[in-house]
Amino acid sequence: MLSFFSKPLIRGGVHAEDHKSLTAELPIVSNFPLPKNLYIPLQQHVGKPAEPVIKVGERVLKGQLLAYSQGMISAPVHAPSSGIIQDVNDYPAPHPSALPIRTIVLETDGLDQWIETQTIEDPFQLTPEDISLRVGAAGIVGLGGATFPTAVKLNMGRENQIETLIINGSECEPYLSCDDRLMQERAMQIIDGVRLMLHGMTNSPEGHLTGKSGIKTGNAVVAIEDNKPLAYKAMQSAAVLYPQIKIIQIPTRYPMGWDRQLIRYVTGKEVPVGCRSSEIGVTIHNVGTAYAVHKAIRHGQPLLNRVVTIAGGAVERPMNVEVPFGTLISELFEFCGVRNDQIARIIMGGPMMGDSLPHTGLPTVKATSGILALTHNELKNAAEQPCIRCASCITVCPAGLRPLDMANNIRINQLDVAVDLGLKDCISCGCCSYICPSNIPLVQYFKYASGEVMARQQAEHKSEQTKRLIDARNARMDRIARQQQDEEQARLAAKAERERLKAEQEALL
Repeated sequence: MLSFFSKPLIRGGVHAEDHKSLTAELPIVSNFPLPKNLYIPLQQHVGKPAEPVIKVGERVLKGQLLAYSQGMISAPVHAPSSGIIQDVNDYPAPHPSALPIRTIVLETDGLDQWIETQTIEDPFQLTPEDISLRVGAAGIVGLGGATFPTAVKLNMGRENQIETLIINGSECEPYLSCDDRLMQERAMQIIDGVRLMLHGMTNSPEGHLTGKSGIKTGNAVVAIEDNKPLAYKAMQSAAVLYPQIKIIQIPTRYPMGWDRQLIRYVTGKEVPVGCRSSEIGVTIHNVGTAYAVHKAIRHGQPLLNRVVTIAGGAVERPMNVEVPFGTLISELFEFCGVRNDQIARIIMGGPMMGDSLPHTGLPTVKATSGILALTHNELKNAAEQPCIRCASCITVCPAGLRPLDMANNIRINQLDVAVDLGLKDCISCGCCSYICPSNIPLVQYFKYASGEVMARQQAEHKSEQTKRLIDARNARMDRIARQQQDEEQARLAAKAERERLKAEQEALL
């Protein structure tokens, strides 16, 4: 059963300036002009990339399947609008490297013509397995940034008998307010999506919610930071008829949206290192994911677009705008009146954990919660100074690590020691860098070290695989040599036997 504590443990974190007011007070803009071309990457999720099922020159409709999922951990990709497939090739990815990734280029026809969709009046008559199948077919992934396929988490929920479903409405990153506006304007749809998720995680036909009987199957908690009072009220009103769904306020503190921090605060449970939250009876989804589940199950609409926050000092008209996936950042910036000469840095996501992008010719994807155009005044440009041993980084680390000690070992290339100190448990939240009075870019050390450790592990794995292949070849060659030797010996023995018999016959004659 769900239990609330009078003084839940909040480990670490910082109170960062939120910069949310400009966009949080404005309604979602839903009239974004349809781009002429959409650049739709096939890898917009955790797991294997989707595999195209269309051909160049083919006309497709909005919502039509463009690429199917591969394997258990994957997600399909659908057409965000109607038009003609112009290309399937490598294009720059929305990543700091901007390295090429396989992408479908769709030239829109301006009609925005939908495929035939299936509307279900009472989806609670569907089996939980059917809910998961439809969610998977809709290409829904975690829209909080993790992009893990939602259907997989629903299936794990049934297998692990989830007691508590937490809906993450914290949106703790500065500048971002897309989830806030979504909760304010579409609370009823989100709550419906939460109910459908509860139904999809039911592991027995008797214990699930039905549209008629209202039998309770578990608890859902929508956790909203207390700097979002309008979203909190809207969600409370939408959930008033559903006692199994609780709407609670949580402290405004970054990174409250981290799953383990949120689980600890809401339930008092600690997720053991190396374990999934589902193993302790808890799972987490984002409010945007719940909204996408509502559209997929109720209206048969796959995940084609999302609300994106466009903000930053270089933006003349900051807003939350609903855009189709594959829209170039340059078109978003033009729509929002971004002053390109004032841009010091472009960030996809929030300033704490987001990715710095090299240019605006990159597309929006399922993980794009925000695009920030920051000026020099908004960046931390002070020079790095020697550490003063204040231990502030240790105090604010939500994972309970020792950032300074890890950084010192990374500097001298002692990566194994950094791993022993908990490098793999670092979530790259940036709290240590944010609070450091000496402006040491600690999180950059950890990102570098994590990549280097992974590269070394991959090199070791490749070396082991190569050695295994060489050993297998040598064993095969030895086996062939022994076989040839045995055959040669058998041939010589047979020859000797024939000569002996021949000699015996000649002697008799």
